[in-house]
Amino acid sequence: MPKMKTHSGAKKRFKISGSGKVIRQRARHVHKFQERSSRAARRLVPDVEAAPADAKKIKKLLGK
Repeated sequence: MPKMKTHSGAKKRFKISGSGKVIRQRARHVHKFQERSSRAARRLVPDVEAAPADAKKIKKLLGK
């Protein structure tokens, strides 16, 4: 049986933490920071855990 390939889009967007949680970046954290207040931009900085409902699907796409 052939090896399962990692989903290219998922590997760019998600990572698995050491404890097995799926980590994602917050929405709107890519560009246009000059239009946001410093406070709003700082709020987007920390990565967060993906919703448990999505985690199972994401792990499957990542081959975990």
